[in-house]
Amino acid sequence: MIVVMKASANEKQIQNVSGKVQEFGFTPHVIKGVESTVIGVIGDGNRDRIQSLVNLEGVERVAPISKPYKLVARSTKEEDTVFKVRDVEIGGDTFVVMAGPCSVESEEQIDAAAAACAKYGATVLRGGAYKPRTSPYSFQGLEEDGLKLLKAAGDKYKMPIITELVSVDTVDIVAEYTDIIQIGARNMQNYPLLRSLGKIRKPILLKRGLSSTLDEMLLAAEYIMAGGNYNVMLCERGIRTFEKAYRNTMDLNAVPALKGMSHLPVIVDPSHGTGRVDLIPALSKAAVAVGADGIIVEVHPKPEEALSDGPQSLTPAMFEDLMEQIKPFVAAAGKKLVILK
Repeated sequence: MIVVMKASANEKQIQNVSGKVQEFGFTPHVIKGVESTVIGVIGDGNRDRIQSLVNLEGVERVAPISKPYKLVARSTKEEDTVFKVRDVEIGGDTFVVMAGPCSVESEEQIDAAAAACAKYGATVLRGGAYKPRTSPYSFQGLEEDGLKLLKAAGDKYKMPIITELVSVDTVDIVAEYTDIIQIGARNMQNYPLLRSLGKIRKPILLKRGLSSTLDEMLLAAEYIMAGGNYNVMLCERGIRTFEKAYRNTMDLNAVPALKGMSHLPVIVDPSHGTGRVDLIPALSKAAVAVGADGIIVEVHPKPEEALSDGPQSLTPAMFEDLMEQIKPFVAAAGKKLVILK
């Protein structure tokens, strides 16, 4: 259930309602929007008592939520969730571009990639330090050394950074260095890992699982939000189908569907979604057209020498061209391309 507060409700009234929710045996989740505040009521207590909260000062209405995911649902919060990562605003009427190599390989490589990404318009620098690879013999990442190099490059070019988390054991160390934590497709339903993310206050990019439904994805996001971390982005990165002409099938249906089902920002990953650099520009423009809040793409100074995902990595020149191609689409969609100050 949710308790919708009046637009005029003050902090004391919000705290009073939250206290009553706890008194009735539930956990309150206060989600503040621009126009109003909603208090999510989670738990197995007596729901009839929650209905009585409509009589408290500052309460507009009490409503049930029929979806299995409560805090994530659009019916819980009608307006889009918008949050800031340093000075970068994500969600709402903005369009953010995250870019960088699949893996941090060396200081020279991540510096060259960051320089190109910053120069041509990316606002968030991506790079993997811990890599979950299909083969145990593939490059697994530089781990903490990689995090240090990624952070140094981000600081140098004044870009927030995003990197993947693969284990509960490394939550603290990854959170120490990064601005955004990415949960990859293989870990979308790693529930102990998702629960651990609810306890920290770093924004999360949650990628859709290889064969996961949208409901399963939203329930994975619910695990994070139920722990108290409300800054979650959803990422469509392609799903596994019978088609072998490209790495994955880029399910762009998911973007408007998710925007209708949830208030969370939706990011598209055309690099993993296709596995082909020649398809990335078209899918990026399509992502803008269907309502995505941003894209995350792989950029490497020398893709032919990349230790991972070389075939789907853009060169700096390709990335520059991509940024020029998407600009009119972003404008036509009524969004603003986020630019570093």
